[in-house]
Amino acid sequence: MDVLLGIGTRKGLFLARSQDGRGTWSVSAPQFPVADVKALAIDTRRATPRVLAGVLNSHFGPTLVVSDDLGETWSEPDDAPLAFPEDTGAALGGVWQIAPATEAEPDVVYAGVEPSALFRSEDRGHTFELVRGLWDHPHRPAWEPGGGGLALHTVLPHPVDTRRLAVAMSTGGVYQTTDGGETWRPTNTGVTADFLPGELPEWGQCVHKVARDAETPDTLYLQNHGGVFRSTDAGETWQSIDAALPPSNFGFPIVAHPRRPGVIYTFPLVADMDRFRFPPDATCAIYRSEDSGQTWTARTDGLPKVPFWAAVMRDAMCADDAEPTGIYFGTRNGEVYCSADEGDHWQLVADKLPDVLCVRAAVIG
Repeated sequence: MDVLLGIGTRKGLFLARSQDGRGTWSVSAPQFPVADVKALAIDTRRATPRVLAGVLNSHFGPTLVVSDDLGETWSEPDDAPLAFPEDTGAALGGVWQIAPATEAEPDVVYAGVEPSALFRSEDRGHTFELVRGLWDHPHRPAWEPGGGGLALHTVLPHPVDTRRLAVAMSTGGVYQTTDGGETWRPTNTGVTADFLPGELPEWGQCVHKVARDAETPDTLYLQNHGGVFRSTDAGETWQSIDAALPPSNFGFPIVAHPRRPGVIYTFPLVADMDRFRFPPDATCAIYRSEDSGQTWTARTDGLPKVPFWAAVMRDAMCADDAEPTGIYFGTRNGEVYCSADEGDHWQLVADKLPDVLCVRAAVIG
């Protein structure tokens, strides 16, 4: 089994590869070494895998690049692939999410960007068009930036209905379309926002990440600024599932197993007004639920012992599409870990890297 793991950091992109079932890894030198890489995708829907990366260079600005030879070479069109139309008065601040659509649309790729907007490509990421329906939504002028910025960071194509799509942003919450992006509505009922007037606002939540259940597309999982939630009705209503999460209900990532329904993963942090935001008890632990959040267990075998003071960002955790599934996460102190057995045991893939912002993995052979 040949697995490719992309690691986006504050100073470039690293590509790790395992050809022995994720037993050992070789890690490349940094590519784009003076750029932030906040978004990655490994698109395996065609015979030739394509790697896509959102690159932010402080001098040249943000762009999206693609590689069809597993990172040996990269291409970018002469014209910027992602750019706001002049009439919007907006400028691209960065790419936060790259999401290939389903097998039914093998050339469609979505990009979530800063300021919060959605772009759609129909040529596998070479050119993009702004999804006007979301940009023109009457709520947009009132969306506020979260701690990391005003970014659309989650894009969830529906696995069956190509006209349905869910997105999430900080701060704005979850918005969904059922007509291919022409119209959008907020779907945040039950998600808290302690920093806003009223207990349950219609929109404006600081959603950190959303994942879709493997078997039931209408079941969604959400890591919020202050809580973990589940929806069983496609986001119409949300219920808290963090009562049994022992250490904390704050965190950034939420990952759903790609084949096992009800199996989800998160990395809790302690949060307070002073922005403590370290793992509870200084313990590095991935928490896994196998019953949609009713119970949680800490998975720590192979992870660093206490004290551990690094966080895991919203896109710095992922699952691959192997059997058994591999789970991966990267930390803000430059360590990357892999579990080849769905979280039971962990091994170090790389360390002493720059601050890890995102990870993506896929079987490529």
